[in-house]
Amino acid sequence: MVKFLVVTIPAVLVVAIAILSVQNATLLPVTFLGATTIALPVGIWLAFGVGVGMIGTALLLSIFGIGRKVKSDRLS
Repeated sequence: MVKFLVVTIPAVLVVAIAILSVQNATLLPVTFLGATTIALPVGIWLAFGVGVGMIGTALLLSIFGIGRKVKSDRLS
């Protein structure tokens, strides 16, 4: 079930971004901390944000070891 979700969730995000970027090709400049970027379509910004989030999550999970099964020292 987990493998199914690992494949399905990114696939749904990619499809949603593709649909949104086709329907909304408006160029959008992003201003962050006073700096303005070049104008790119909304779908590109969304894809960039999702990609950075996925890579950041993978890095944090690998650094902190969240999700690893640790043997308990407790006696049952």
